[in-house]
Amino acid sequence: MIREKGHAFLTARNLAAFLGCSTQPIMYHFPTMEQLKRVVYSQADRFHTDYLMRSSGKNDPLLEIGLNYIRFAIEEPHLFRFLFQSGYAAENNLLEMIDSEALVPILSAMQAGVGLDTEKTREVFLTVALFAHGYASIIANNALEYDERIVASHLERAFIGAVLAVSQEDKHEKAI
Repeated sequence: MIREKGHAFLTARNLAAFLGCSTQPIMYHFPTMEQLKRVVYSQADRFHTDYLMRSSGKNDPLLEIGLNYIRFAIEEPHLFRFLFQSGYAAENNLLEMIDSEALVPILSAMQAGVGLDTEKTREVFLTVALFAHGYASIIANNALEYDERIVASHLERAFIGAVLAVSQEDKHEKAI
């Protein structure tokens, strides 16, 4: 239902109509709409993580994750807005987000690909994630047309730049 109409449409009455039942079974299992929305959010978050980890085999796995993030915003704009623009995220800030369990497979794949320690990998991820999120948000809100070739080029630059930046920080710290 959210995929088709958006998270604002998620009410007990609308969900009951969508499922073809009364509101009673919904309210029995979820005494508050807040509880229902949290469960739905958690399911959407798992779906999103699985989507990110899909690989076409055409691109570098790390680039593929970034492109998948943006493709998700294109293919699932209502779910994207629910996950990232509704206020239902369990994390309140970027530092909490980067420590979430959902990111473990993504950070592990990235760390294996770049050969950096955990902290530096997190820094690279944060830079690229913010860049990809900007693209995805603009696209999900219908303000930009998607051109995969251009987006891939920009993501690669952001990634290379972030890796170089954390590598330079290492050299700078050692020099001091």
